[in-house]
Amino acid sequence: MSQPDSASRPAVLVTGAAAGIGRAIAARFAREGWTVGLYDIDADTVARTAAEIGGHTITGAFDVTDAAGWDRALKEFAGATGRLDLLVNNAGILVSGAFGDIDVDRQHRVVDVNVKGVLNGCHTALPYLRRTPGSRVINLASASALYGQPGLAVYGATKAAVRSLTEALDLEWRQYGITVSDLLPLFVATDMMTEVSRGSKSAATLGVRLTPQDVADAVWRTASGRGRLRGPHVLVGLQTKLTGLAMRLSPPSVTRAIVGWISKADSLH
Repeated sequence: MSQPDSASRPAVLVTGAAAGIGRAIAARFAREGWTVGLYDIDADTVARTAAEIGGHTITGAFDVTDAAGWDRALKEFAGATGRLDLLVNNAGILVSGAFGDIDVDRQHRVVDVNVKGVLNGCHTALPYLRRTPGSRVINLASASALYGQPGLAVYGATKAAVRSLTEALDLEWRQYGITVSDLLPLFVATDMMTEVSRGSKSAATLGVRLTPQDVADAVWRTASGRGRLRGPHVLVGLQTKLTGLAMRLSPPSVTRAIVGWISKADSLH
């Protein structure tokens, strides 16, 4: 861990930072000169990641479903930095396949990590965000939040919950000067795509066109923006933007038919 040399350096805490999108986000902000808190459930891997990306980093390990773990992590991070300019709720998991074939305990775990993890983070971080002028929260949602997809039913539902929470908090926290946004990418080339490919046909139909760096760059642009007129949702990638536009303009029956064709629901079994 390299300690920041000044409390004036902007500070970002990223969950799920050991690999994939979280690692790319952490690396991007480290390159921009921020103090970066890399937190993950995997202590050894996140420490190696921090050493590899360099810059001003602080690392720690906790489970985002554990509110007490959040409390410890934020006290440690803010104690070292004196501020929290940005919280990136990136940690998330996925199971795919026919809804009835997936053990309910595995589905509960997806809800716990993807929804309760974000809720815990936002709730615990609020006092630190309020003390930092111009602070922000960026939640990693998914294009799966736009319309439920067979094979990704619970995952999509959790990301829709994140999308709704983002909308509510962005309005509620305006009084504190805190901006809350979410990112909605389509499929990203990470290890998670192995699980997606096993249980959902959507990726095969649409292809995987985004990289972790694409998402990290979108997080950076969102964090650097000052305007509120664009709203809290950021669609990542041209394909995602076109999909979102088509869904907004199409009648519900057409949207349902399109999503059904993309996901090929009848081939899940």
